[in-house]
Amino acid sequence: KDGQTREHALLAYTLGVKQLIVAINKMDTTKWSEDRYKEIVKEVSNFIKKVGFNPKTVAFVPISGFNGDNMIEPSSNCPWYKGWDKETKEGGKSSGKTLLEAIDSIDRPERPSSK
Repeated sequence: KDGQTREHALLAYTLGVKQLIVAINKMDTTKWSEDRYKEIVKEVSNFIKKVGFNPKTVAFVPISGFNGDNMIEPSSNCPWYKGWDKETKEGGKSSGKTLLEAIDSIDRPERPSSK
């Protein structure tokens, strides 16, 4: 019941992480099943919300790390995937298709400048 992903989400929130990207890996093993992707998005959204994250601010990206699919360039293996959309800190919107675009969309953290 309490898997590694849940543990990592709770730990990240506890340590003050404000932004998440959920890379749904090994999509090649499910033959890029849209149903499996939606199931994982729904399940993960529910428990990250319980932890304290807002799922609307999280990019969910289906990938195959082994094959490099959808990491740097959009994959042709998931024609059903239209990309991710998320809300930003300033109330704006951000969108993309790949993991790299999700990483690039992370807001820079505020750092104290009076040190």
